[in-house]
Amino acid sequence: MYLYKTYNILIISALLACSLQNLYSQSSTPKTSSKGLKDYYKNYFPIGVAVSPRALQGPESGLILQQFNSITPENAMKMGPIHPEENRYFWDDADAIVNFAQTNKLRIRGHNLCWHEQTPKWIFTDAQGKNVTKEVLLKRLKDHINAVVSRYKGKIYAWDVVNEAIDDDSTKFLRNSLWYQICGEDFIVKAFEYAHQADPNALLFYNDYNTERPEKTERVYQLLKKLKEAKVPVHGVGLQAHWSIYEPSEKELRNAIEKFSSLGLQIHFTEVDMSVYRWEKNRRERKEGESDAFTPELEQKQLEQYKKVFSIFREYKKAITSVTFWNISDKSTWLDNYPVRGRKNYPLLFDQNLQPKKVYWEVIKF
Repeated sequence: MYLYKTYNILIISALLACSLQNLYSQSSTPKTSSKGLKDYYKNYFPIGVAVSPRALQGPESGLILQQFNSITPENAMKMGPIHPEENRYFWDDADAIVNFAQTNKLRIRGHNLCWHEQTPKWIFTDAQGKNVTKEVLLKRLKDHINAVVSRYKGKIYAWDVVNEAIDDDSTKFLRNSLWYQICGEDFIVKAFEYAHQADPNALLFYNDYNTERPEKTERVYQLLKKLKEAKVPVHGVGLQAHWSIYEPSEKELRNAIEKFSSLGLQIHFTEVDMSVYRWEKNRRERKEGESDAFTPELEQKQLEQYKKVFSIFREYKKAITSVTFWNISDKSTWLDNYPVRGRKNYPLLFDQNLQPKKVYWEVIKF
């Protein structure tokens, strides 16, 4: 009898311990859900993500379809990859992304038509290697834009037409790129006109980074104001949102949204990520002893920053018509080797195993 009672007590104790463990697990770990970011934000704006063709297969493709309703080609539609030689286009990667989007009823933002980086050398030079004339360069730009935009007409609803034309130096206005050296400001105007001619129904955006820093906010604003006054077909501004746990401040973000929306432009946050390191422009090697651990302190700071900016996004839902993350998860991001070679970054809502981080649950909690 004594052994029987002892046995019963042990069973009851084990069941109680199991119940307490389950209760603890439920309270400390958020439940997974079949809903995704796109569902939580369906009454606010589409939620997108930048993708490569490789991401359209395997586990990442499932995460894309669960969480997002818009995609942007990360590199496949930039001028260098898609138009490597004057008489040759490489369509395979871009086509694969567009086909994936159409099959799964996802929106597509095209990125990008004119940029000073990832531009093939041939577009600026003649057979002797000298810079071409303004007329030749604008003709090449027109041919490129017409070929790319026309191919995806009716499939891509919005394009980043001109990318990063404002100089990093706050004492200057436009970047001294070869586009500017050869064409002056006209390359910006013409790029928008050519894109509009190729697809009159597409929304056309000027896209740039650090747009919340007051001095750059003002210069981007002046460019857009000038384009609007000249009746150039620009419909919106893409604020890249390559941010960090240190910036932007609430005041800076609100100011940028209000200033750009005052021009009657749509606002897209086009390349959202939240670095756990301070912003640096120039590439460098990793310093001795420089850690890349995702510490609880960094995790908490990132959580608070994401929570803040998405709360502001929701508040300005009439002005903001799209939000896109730049890459899918911390497994692989463009920041892993930029600007510091060999340093891991953790800028997104999903971890290296494609699982939601703590910050994910804060972004959808409203």
